[in-house]
This record gives sequence, structure tokens and C-alpha cells, in this order.
Amino acid sequence: MLADLFTPAVLIPWLVAMAFGVFVGATPGLTATMAVALIVPISFHMSDPNAGLAMIIGVSFTAIFAGDIPATYLRIPGTPASAAATLDGHELAKQGRGGFALMLDLLCSCIGGLVGVGLLMLVASPLASFALLFSDFEYFWLGVLGLSMSAFVTQGSTARGLIAAMLGVLIGTVGMDVVTGSPRYPMLEEFGSVELMRGFSFIPVMIGLFGIAEVLRNVETDVSWSASSVEASATPLTESLVAMWRHKFTMLVSAISGTIIGALPGAGADVAAWGAYGLAKKTSRQPDTFGKGAIGGVIAPTSANNAAVAGAWIPALVFGVPGDAVTAIVLGAMLMYDITPGPELFKGDMTQVRGIFWIAFFTQFLLLPAGYLGLKVFGTVLRLPRRFVLAAVVVFSVVGAYALNNSLFDVYVMLAFGLVGYFLESKRIPLAPLILGLILGELVERKLRTGLISSGGDFTPMFTRPICVGLILVLAAMLTSGPLLKAIRLRSPAS
Repeated sequence: MLADLFTPAVLIPWLVAMAFGVFVGATPGLTATMAVALIVPISFHMSDPNAGLAMIIGVSFTAIFAGDIPATYLRIPGTPASAAATLDGHELAKQGRGGFALMLDLLCSCIGGLVGVGLLMLVASPLASFALLFSDFEYFWLGVLGLSMSAFVTQGSTARGLIAAMLGVLIGTVGMDVVTGSPRYPMLEEFGSVELMRGFSFIPVMIGLFGIAEVLRNVETDVSWSASSVEASATPLTESLVAMWRHKFTMLVSAISGTIIGALPGAGADVAAWGAYGLAKKTSRQPDTFGKGAIGGVIAPTSANNAAVAGAWIPALVFGVPGDAVTAIVLGAMLMYDITPGPELFKGDMTQVRGIFWIAFFTQFLLLPAGYLGLKVFGTVLRLPRRFVLAAVVVFSVVGAYALNNSLFDVYVMLAFGLVGYFLESKRIPLAPLILGLILGELVERKLRTGLISSGGDFTPMFTRPICVGLILVLAAMLTSGPLLKAIRLRSPAS
């Protein structure tokens, strides 16, 4: 079986697809979901089904990693899962250590992916069974738990972080009611803004907040326009390995938590990355360094998001329930290959299942050369004069926003949120919690309302179901321990 994976007919398309994943992931607005959607039709032309599966799996992992490249150097997440990398990765880049941060990203993505795939191999059935125990109420509390993380991923005032999170939730309410399908704000349709009835697409909002706002800040500040202020730097392997060893606990915990979150349908790599970042900051002896170039702030999200990609395969393979948008596309592709995901797949001949496992496993090792090549190629962009770099950022932002739905409206949304992001940061209101609120707000509302519909309006299951009780206790512990931990840190010499 393993020998069949390393024939030229499989290995060459596998590597080409991974190179394509690096390109898409490093281009703001072109998400991992889009990369998989574009590669699936090509994979059907492969004579060997293993080649097609290798292309699909390879592109999903590399695109998630590559999103950290522009997030680090340009403060523009290449994918939603890379938004957390804009915090400490970009700060390290401004200190001339961008290459170090990205080498950490690459190595931790590999380790996180290996941990995720290893757990997929070992405990797929138990974790997937646990995920199936979640009702709408459990997902509601999970979303609330994620929203509360905004208090721990925010620099400065916790209140400003919560304000930003609630603003993200509010922005997410624009459009149609998630349950009834009726317009929330009929006045928008009366003003002729029919596009607004569909709501704001996440990608244009993200590009505007992190991309256009960054350009506006650079235009405002007195910088040299002859060259980029953030230079491409060396990618020191030894220093990165030493840093990984010193933060091995953070890396392992982040990878495991990322796998578990990824196994919960609807959570995704972006939620896993933010959750790992918040957990790393909360457990750090020096939480004040987060957001200022903390190594743990680089290791945690990048270890979690690649692990979450593997975790999303757990419910997809075992129960046929996609863990995220990427695996939803993959399930459709597998059906085209006459592979039916579900419990029956694990009965009888396990050859096909083992093939998928080994492809995902060896993809993590192939990620190292593919990712390193991407780092070197992207670094040449930073040698251009700064005015060219900023102009390219605007061009790629416009193209990325337009490519989502082939709509100029998305471009206008991106530009508008660029102004919003510039204004909010000028008032010291962070953007990261806003993104988190935008992601989770719809999930929280939909699960609460559908849960109440199924229970006939009875709130009792929200507080009596065992998993709900567990999530409530975790939420309470996280909120109540915050002030106590801060007091302890103030008295600690490490602080």
C-alpha cells in the first residue's frame, strides 16, 4: 500500500497540488476551501484514485499553513485560520524576525498535523461518537465559550475586547434570519441594497479589516517609501527547533485541542486557532508579552489549525458528517470515487481507509519542502519598494474579495471595512475579537433558536444536559479565574 503512494503517477500530482495550495493560501482572500474546490475537478482526471485523494488532502493542509505567510509579513491573513497569526507573528516580523516566526509556523504546522492525523488514526471512533452527542444546546455553549475567549486574546482593556466581539456579532446579524429566512432589516431592501439581504461575506470583511486598514495606517505614518519596513529575514532552523523544545507543552496542548475542536462539526480551524491562542495566553507565565511578539503566540495557533484540519476528518470519515467546509467538499469528491464515508467504511476491507490515513500522514512531511519553497518565493516580494508592496496588497485584496462571488459589492464591503478597521484601531479597539464575534455569532444564535424550537421553548435542557453542564463549568472557571490569575502573576517574579 505504501509503495503505491510513492509512484510518479501519485507523487507528482501530489506535490503540484501542494505547491498550488501554498500559492492560494498565501494570497489574501483565496481560502483553503476555494483551493480544494478548484483542485477537485482536476483530481477526477487522475487515473489512480490515490492521486486524486493525495491532491485534495495535500492542498488543504498546505493552504492552511501558507495563510500565515502574508499574516506574518503583511498583517493580512491568507486564510481565516491564519487571523491569529497576525498578532505575534507580525510583531516579530517588525522586529526583523519574520523568517524565524515563519520557520516556527512551518515546523509547528507539521507537528500539529502529525498529532492530528495520529489522533485521527487512533481515536477516530470515540471522538466522533462524542461529537454526535452534541445537541443544539451544546453547540450554543461551545459558541459562547469561544466568544468569551475575546477577553483573553485582547491587548489592553478587556472591556474593549468584549465591545469588539459584540460588534462582530452585530455585523453578523445583517442579512436574512438564520432560522426563518425572513429579512432582518427590511429597510435595507427598501433602499435598494438587495446584496445586503445576503449579509456580509466573511472574506471581504476580513481582508478589509486586516488588509486595507493596514495600508491606510502605513499611508498615514511617516515611513520610507523606498523599501518595505518589514524585511524578509533568514529562516533559522536551529533557533526554531530550540524554541519549539522550550514551548513543547504549548505546542502539544494546542495540537490536541485543535484536533478536538476540529472534530466538532462547524467549529473549524479558525476557531481552533483562536482557542489555542487564548489557552496559551491564559496559561503563560508572561501573558503580557502576547500580542508583542511572544513565541508562544506564534506556536499555539499554527499548531492548532493544522491539527484541526485532521480533526475535521474524524466525523467526516466515521459518520459522514463534514467537520468544516473543506471536508464537505471532500465528501462529495469521495462519493465520486465510489467511496461512501460512514460506519460501513470501517467494516471489512480497511485498505481504502488506511490509504487516506497514510496520505494525510505523509502530507505533513511533504509540507516541509513545499512550505520552505513558499517562504523563499514570498520573501522576494519584500525586496520591492514599499509603494509597490502596498499597491500589490490593495490589488490582491481587491482580487481576493471579488473572486469570492464575482461581485463588486464584496469589493465595496472590503473597502468599507478597511475604513472601519482603521477607525477602530485608532480608538484602540482590537480587531481580533471582532473577527471572532463575526465567526461565532451566527452559530450561537442559530443553535440557541433551533434548540428552543426542538424543546418547545423549554430552557431546562440548556442547564441539565451533562455536556452542557460541563461546558458551563468550563466557562465559569475561565471567567472567574481571570482576576485571580492576574493577581498571582503580579506577585510572581516571572511577571
